[in-house]
Amino acid sequence: MSESTNQAASGPGDDGRTDPLVQLPLEQLRRRTSMKWRAHPEDVLPLWVAEMDVPLAPVVADALHRAVELGDTGYPYGTAYAEAVAAFAAARWQWDDLRVENTAIVPDVMLGIVEILRLVTGPGDAVVVCPPVYPPFYAFIAHDGRDVVEARLGPDLRVDLGSLEDAFIRARHRGRRAAFLMSNPHNPTGVVHTRAELEAIVALARRHGVRVVSDEIHAPLVLPGAVFTPFLGVPGSENGFALTSASKAWNLAGLKAAVAIAGTEAADDLRRMPEEVGHGPSHLGVLAHTAAFRDAADWLDELLLGLDDNRSLLGRLVDEHLPGVGYVPPQGTYLAWLDCTGLRLHDDRPSGGPGVVSDVAGPARMFLDEARVALSSGHVFGTGGAGCVRLNFATSPAILCEALARMGRALDDFRRARRP
Repeated sequence: MSESTNQAASGPGDDGRTDPLVQLPLEQLRRRTSMKWRAHPEDVLPLWVAEMDVPLAPVVADALHRAVELGDTGYPYGTAYAEAVAAFAAARWQWDDLRVENTAIVPDVMLGIVEILRLVTGPGDAVVVCPPVYPPFYAFIAHDGRDVVEARLGPDLRVDLGSLEDAFIRARHRGRRAAFLMSNPHNPTGVVHTRAELEAIVALARRHGVRVVSDEIHAPLVLPGAVFTPFLGVPGSENGFALTSASKAWNLAGLKAAVAIAGTEAADDLRRMPEEVGHGPSHLGVLAHTAAFRDAADWLDELLLGLDDNRSLLGRLVDEHLPGVGYVPPQGTYLAWLDCTGLRLHDDRPSGGPGVVSDVAGPARMFLDEARVALSSGHVFGTGGAGCVRLNFATSPAILCEALARMGRALDDFRRARRP
């Protein structure tokens, strides 16, 4: 490990910014007990699962400290969380018609998605997804007895409307009910759908009788140069749903709570959600997420500037260390989709060993074994993912530089070994 990897700034930089991504040194991060830092041995730099290497936003930490001091650890109550999301959406995205009465608190975004799909589809019905896409979409849909229908992204990594319409037709075959589970912004590509794209999706969904469920967990993480459009802010989306939380933007994945939002035509459907679903969110989670949306916008703005810097840095590092690897800078999220198909590492059969996550294969396997850098394997993201990796760049520039240098050395060794 290079000495620079352990360095971190604790105060404002020369420009007066306080970048959350440079606050924690590596030795402090390694004391964490969450999945990111415990799934691999200590010599591995973890750039895989969507956890950020940041401290808590101070106002969020204060809200949790107050609750603990009061012993306020009972059941969640009230609409403060939804009200905070509505105020944030109005200020950030000019979405002024998010109605609190058309919301429900759910344990997290993915479990909320499952409950909503149960409201509008049944066993044997179809759910359309656009791969490569967030792997739990496949698992949760299949485990709940629905069929997955793929509408592969286009070569530009954006929604291919022709492919989507074909998928809608197949999903509705023989009168099946169907839903479209959309990632907005898209995980893993970081694409932020434009208003025009969302309007076209709405028109297709209406034409074919498909209900849209929009996963907007990464919505606060739209980077400079792009504009986020809430799905339910698009005319015609009134029979759809959206789900969001503060878990990705403020690093609160372990504090469970999310908000499900129904369009005006879908409000009655949402009211059919079983009452016991609302028992799943953590009271501390609700308090933390509420504080984030309501009071931590300034912290988020500092984070977004740091992520923008890292996005540019990653592009330079890929050019320097990984020639032949494709990188399209993401418009949102802190996840980068790296196309390693040119490396000819297409063996995407999972393999395992002591201390190794079993779904790592292909390029991610080589970078884990040879560079000691953990990435997410592209093959688990569905059709079009084989030969790619997803990299989490929500870390310090020093760790990012060290990781890419390791990957570059491993790639050089691999190429030398293949020469006759």
